Amino acid sequence: MKLLIVEDEPALRSSLVEYLRQDGYVVEAAVSYGEAHEKIKLYQYDCVLLDLTLPDGNGLDVLRTLKADNSPAGVLIISARGALDDKVLGLELGADDYLAKPFHLSELSARLKAIIRRRQFQGQRQLLFQELTVLPDQAQVLVHGEPVVLTRKEYDLLLYLLTHPGRVVTKASIAEHVWGDAADAADSFDFLYTHLKNLRRKLQDKGAADYIRSVYGVGYKFSAE
Repeated sequence: MKLLIVEDEPALRSSLVEYLRQDGYVVEAAVSYGEAHEKIKLYQYDCVLLDLTLPDGNGLDVLRTLKADNSPAGVLIISARGALDDKVLGLELGADDYLAKPFHLSELSARLKAIIRRRQFQGQRQLLFQELTVLPDQAQVLVHGEPVVLTRKEYDLLLYLLTHPGRVVTKASIAEHVWGDAADAADSFDFLYTHLKNLRRKLQDKGAADYIRSVYGVGYKFSAE
C-alpha cells in the first residue's frame, strides 16, 4: 500500500514516515501544497494523509484536485485546525475521515486501515480468490487455509495484482506502487521479475494454481482463466 503524507511540520512528518514504513507501507512525503500537487499529478496513492495548513496554500485544494482527477486515493485529513467548518467542508469535498492533532499513531493506523478496507476491499476484512485467502489487516496469505510465508514486497505484489483481477497492469505501475517513486530510477524491471518468480513459487509450493499471467511487452494480470 502506497501513502502520501502532506505535512510541513518536520518532527511530525518524520514520525509518521518512520511509523508507517515500519507498519509495511510505501510512504512518500510532501512538505508544501506545490510539492503535494506535483506528486498527486505524477503518481497514484492508496491514501493521502493531508494537513490543511500548508506554507504555500490550503490542503483542501489538494483534496479538490484529487477529486477533480477522479483519483481512487482515500483521504485522511490530519490537522490542528479544529473548527467545525473545516471538518465539514473537508468531508463534503470527499475526504474519508478527519483526525485532529495531537493524535496517537495507533489510532492513525486504525483509521488508515479502515479507509483502505472500505476503498480497496469493499469493507471486507478478507479477500477470497479460488484457494487463496488474504487478510489485509494482518498482511497474511493463506492457501487452502495454510499460511504462506512471504516477504513484504511479495505480499504487496500479490495484493496489488489481486485488487486488479483480470486487468493487465504494466510493469511500471506495479513497480511504482510497490517500490514507490524510487522505481523511476530503475534501469530495468529485472527486480520485479525476480520477486514475481519467488511469489509464484511460494504459492504453488502450497498448492495454489498459477494465476499470475505474463502479458508480453506490457506487464501482468491476475486471472483464473
